[in-house]
Amino acid sequence: MKLLFPLLTLGLSAVVFLARAADTPVKPLRVLIVAGGCCHEYDKQPMALKEGIESRIHAIVDIAYNPDKSTKATFEIYKAKDWDKDFDVIIHDECSADVTDPAYVGAILGAHKAGKPALNLHCAMHSYRSGNFREAVKPGADNAGWYEYLGLQSTGHGPQQPITITYTDKTHPITQGLEGWQTINEELYNNVQVLTGKALASGNQIVPPKAKKGEKLPPDAKPTEATAVVAWTNEYGPNKTKIFSTTIGHNTATVSDARYLDLITRGLLWTTGHLDENGKAKDGYGK
Repeated sequence: MKLLFPLLTLGLSAVVFLARAADTPVKPLRVLIVAGGCCHEYDKQPMALKEGIESRIHAIVDIAYNPDKSTKATFEIYKAKDWDKDFDVIIHDECSADVTDPAYVGAILGAHKAGKPALNLHCAMHSYRSGNFREAVKPGADNAGWYEYLGLQSTGHGPQQPITITYTDKTHPITQGLEGWQTINEELYNNVQVLTGKALASGNQIVPPKAKKGEKLPPDAKPTEATAVVAWTNEYGPNKTKIFSTTIGHNTATVSDARYLDLITRGLLWTTGHLDENGKAKDGYGK
């Protein structure tokens, strides 16, 4: 009987501790969107992403925006030591095709190689490219680093036309229960090669015939059809960092579309380990 009181006390203490732990609010996910560069409405799109994400899950979204509209836009945050330390996940929404400095790009990749999850949207796929990037890069080559991180190599796109999106992997937590849809006019990015990426969705686009400069369109000219992977996952580096990417998102109306934001938010939760096998936010992270 001498041991009964200490054991009872220990048991009550454990119950009190667990009750207090259950009452402790879950910290919101800290998300950083890096946005700016060529060819897109980066003064509007990051806010659409921020509002869409914060309305769906328990998260705080910060934005690092550079108004530079050239292909050489750089971001001060990447120049800081441990630039990613305050965030749980990074969303790359920049368009910096002509930024090639190995040290600068290496600092970005270094954070993800060390384990920082990330999402890559649209023109992020065409950023930080160098050398003969229009040809399939070889693993380990000097110009392969960004593509190895993405898990897929893309170099260009066709005209803006609607894209029919089909979820080709319906069993993945990111795509569970999501329905295919058709975008407004959007750019379908090509696939030069799929490296280590795992496809989630494909895009199909009907391209109207177009006459060559100075020539008339033949009367029997017919549309062509293009298909490419438009959403995928990757595991990057020795820590198998979770990466989600989609090439969709040229126009602000698309970025603001609820179906697009649902996909992005699912991808974000998956990269950070807060998405269950049924595509639902884990306890404390849903709304």
